[in-house]
Amino acid sequence: MDTIESKATGLLSRLPSRLHHNAFVVKDHEANRRFFEDLLGIPLVATWCEKNYSAEVQREVEFCHTFFGMADGGALAFFQFADPELYEMTRAEKPAKIGRYDHIAFKAEPETYEELKRRMERAGEKYRETNHGYCKSIYVSSPDGLIVEFTQDPEDVAEIDALRRADAHSELARWLSGDRRTNNELRGRTI
Repeated sequence: MDTIESKATGLLSRLPSRLHHNAFVVKDHEANRRFFEDLLGIPLVATWCEKNYSAEVQREVEFCHTFFGMADGGALAFFQFADPELYEMTRAEKPAKIGRYDHIAFKAEPETYEELKRRMERAGEKYRETNHGYCKSIYVSSPDGLIVEFTQDPEDVAEIDALRRADAHSELARWLSGDRRTNNELRGRTI
């Protein structure tokens, strides 16, 4: 931490504009495509087929890189390698015993949120729904174990965000010092 802190000079003058993509390795692009495009309705927008020298394995590797588009131009990206050995070397290790904390989350408007639930119910796909109070979320796992969350913000999200921005540093310091009181009195409220 000392090297990071000594080199840091404050926040960026302009934050990154959006998530460009989040990448994940899959075993079977077609099973993954059926999950994201056919089940969830998120379109495949690009496929790049490539060969590239890998310094890690000291040889050329063949792979296919797919992108599934979000409304803001961001994407979920996936790699599949032609060589099964590369899949074993690059795939996410077995999920944690409680794997729900490692996930990627997307904002979904109320109509999209409800449509996603209907799609999964029609397909018999298991999902979990949680009311966090400051948002509500549905979680579903891809064929390769990527947990995808779709989050619906409440109407008063701006007020909630302002409250948490105002005390983000002091609340973190409080919790790190051992004061583990909850500051989420919103959990379970009607959204």
